[in-house]
Amino acid sequence: MSNQIEYIIEPSRGWGRIPWRELVHYSDLLFLLVRRDFISRYKQTMLGPLWFVIQPLLTTVVFTIIFGRVAKISTDELPPVLFYMCGLLAWGYFAQCMGGTSTIFVSNAGLFGKVYFPRLIIPLSVVISNFMSFAIQLVTFLVFWVWFKFFTSAGDLFHFTAYLFALPVLLLLTAGIGLGVGLWMSALTAKYRDFSHLAGFLTQLWMFATPIVYPLSEVPARWQWVSALNPMTGVVEAYRYAFLGAGTIQPLFLSISVATTTFVLITGIILFTKTEKTFIDTV
Repeated sequence: MSNQIEYIIEPSRGWGRIPWRELVHYSDLLFLLVRRDFISRYKQTMLGPLWFVIQPLLTTVVFTIIFGRVAKISTDELPPVLFYMCGLLAWGYFAQCMGGTSTIFVSNAGLFGKVYFPRLIIPLSVVISNFMSFAIQLVTFLVFWVWFKFFTSAGDLFHFTAYLFALPVLLLLTAGIGLGVGLWMSALTAKYRDFSHLAGFLTQLWMFATPIVYPLSEVPARWQWVSALNPMTGVVEAYRYAFLGAGTIQPLFLSISVATTTFVLITGIILFTKTEKTFIDTV
């Protein structure tokens, strides 16, 4: 008689039960999905992964012309190209994580109805695959950083700071905010399809509420606390301070980012796991 392993799949009980052990057990599937997401994104394009470089560069050029040359918005005396690229580095990763996870249920309905696996595997794979694109964009930014530092007269205006050692924490915050908001949006979209149209608008509106095209120092001091309620404000300013040595860094702003990220992420995971129990029945 051969030894066989039998797995019994039972519905989870309660809101707070999250299948952490199953996520570890399905780690192979996680990395397969990461590879699929990264390769399929630009598989049938002529430039392939170069789009990870071209898109932020084109956006930087547009911001430099419109907000730097035409509107003449301050960049804290930093080279405009580096100022905008650094802000977009943080924002791009957040927006990709949020956008990629906001329609998980709708875009994977067929897969969810055919085979069982922990549903959180999908949004986690989105976050990890987007980190690979972030790494490519980070290298591009560092190339421009070296050029401006050593081959232009603006080299004395910026420098690395000790906050650079906090980059892993900043990355976790960026991914956590994007994942948490994306999980909320995916759960709401599963029930109300209107939210799929709202996601893109919300991302654009959120970007202009974040100091991407302007420094936080341009906001009057008495209103900076309002901007700090946006969890991405402290994160973006911390990125700039780490790479360029300029930015409005206050412990209160970073504390708000950490607290908001923790709340949104935990509640997003709970809402996501609750929604997955009944989603197939409502498709």
